[in-house]
Amino acid sequence: MELSVVGLSHHTAPVEVRERLHFPESELLHALEALRRREGVAEAVLFSTCNRTEAVLRLEGEAQAMPLVAEFLADTRRVDRGEFERFLYLRSQREAIRHIFRVASSLDSMVVGEPQVLGQVKAAYASARAAGTLGGVLDEVLTHAFVVAKKVRTETGIASSAVSVGHAAVELARKIFGSLEGRTVFLIGAGKMSELAAKHLRRSGAQAILVTNRTYGRAQELAEQLGGQAIRFDDLLAYAGQADIVISSTGAPHFILRKQHGEEFMAQRRNRPMFFIDIAVPRDVDPALNELDNIFVYDIDDLHQVVNANLRERQREAVRAEEIVEREVERMLARLKRLELTPTILALQEKFYGLRNEELARAGLRDLTPAQRAEVEEMTRSLVNKLLHMPLAQLKRLPQEPDGLKLVEFIRKTFQLKD
Repeated sequence: MELSVVGLSHHTAPVEVRERLHFPESELLHALEALRRREGVAEAVLFSTCNRTEAVLRLEGEAQAMPLVAEFLADTRRVDRGEFERFLYLRSQREAIRHIFRVASSLDSMVVGEPQVLGQVKAAYASARAAGTLGGVLDEVLTHAFVVAKKVRTETGIASSAVSVGHAAVELARKIFGSLEGRTVFLIGAGKMSELAAKHLRRSGAQAILVTNRTYGRAQELAEQLGGQAIRFDDLLAYAGQADIVISSTGAPHFILRKQHGEEFMAQRRNRPMFFIDIAVPRDVDPALNELDNIFVYDIDDLHQVVNANLRERQREAVRAEEIVEREVERMLARLKRLELTPTILALQEKFYGLRNEELARAGLRDLTPAQRAEVEEMTRSLVNKLLHMPLAQLKRLPQEPDGLKLVEFIRKTFQLKD
């Protein structure tokens, strides 16, 4: 049994290479079936996202994972091997299991701790099951990977800190308001970053979304996406006071919200708190608004400070997560050794006794008396048991050996044991 992971990711390959080797969901089942038909492939899973394309395999016989997958990718993606082969990596046995566990636990992600990757691994697993390319050792490994990922998330804080500007905005808003349920958000400018921040706030409970932009059509378009209301840019000051959270990113060369505007907003709001997220460069919101009671202004540098602090915290938690992964790798290896051991012992015994029976039949014992025939049979049985004693004793100790799986495989190959 040979477990292997062959692929490339954001660690090894630029995006222009990754996108050429990506498998769309609509092509995944067909690709899995084609991979399973390759000689030596017993089980197969394909994991393909914007950041990685990997083939996870259980191989039999003399098949070699790296050239097999390189040829498969070249054939199915219609890309010359010379354009991507140098970016491929190979993980085998212990390292393959560790890699699978780390990917599922988001320790190998571009942003450590991001939550989407576990869902992507589960989707890859479901596709392999649907294609009939999974159902043995690899199934055991992937199923346990989900357990490991859950342990990492429940026993560490790897996913608890904001590591994007949008998440950081939500984290700061919660510190000011407590709950975001029912809060009104006003987007000034309809840029991508402010749109993402608004979506994070909406998912966290914010209710009404107001959108304004110098191009009113763009404000209408974004407001429709967010389920909000478009406001004409000239009416900005008339509506801003209604908002609990203002996200501004206009590209204006000067402040569009000044201290006097803040004073007017506070009068309208009867001093209810107001939170400004200024992600424009140059800034849209005069920092002097911070001098007013119950107004809180954060610019892009403030948000990045939160993100960077949280990234450092995630890295500290990642150390604890790696320790969990290492423990679970050892448990998985011990389980796989036990799964391999019993059939190998039975196959070895069957092999030796089969050879004994063949030789007895060839010898022709018809001229012997029943007592003599019984004596020969007992003697050959005893000889087989003695010959098997040391190999079986060594086999039974293999679950404690670091390279136990390789040694089991070596014995199976040496004696040409059937699977």
